[in-house]
Amino acid sequence: MSGLKAVNLKDLVEYAEGSIVSRTLVDKKTGTLTLFAFDAGQGLSEHTAPFDAVVQILDGKAALMIGGQALEASAGQLVVMPANVPHALRAVERFKMLLTMIRA
Repeated sequence: MSGLKAVNLKDLVEYAEGSIVSRTLVDKKTGTLTLFAFDAGQGLSEHTAPFDAVVQILDGKAALMIGGQALEASAGQLVVMPANVPHALRAVERFKMLLTMIRA
């Protein structure tokens, strides 16, 4: 099988000062895989999604609020955000994450 290779996810998206950078890796009817790089202090305001979502922290540290409960996650950790539960996040320090949205 030619063309197959392993990649380091955190190398596929770069930080940008004062910004959030995203890169979609997979976008299918059954779900998406999206890489994000958040500069320190950047975040996503509270929102809901109709599907379960899994956040895998690849680098740095994030503060998450899920259903009114606060938690911090850092490189190597994974957090499940249930469907229809309000959630938000912000970068405690620069961080990169892989967001897996499961639509099925």
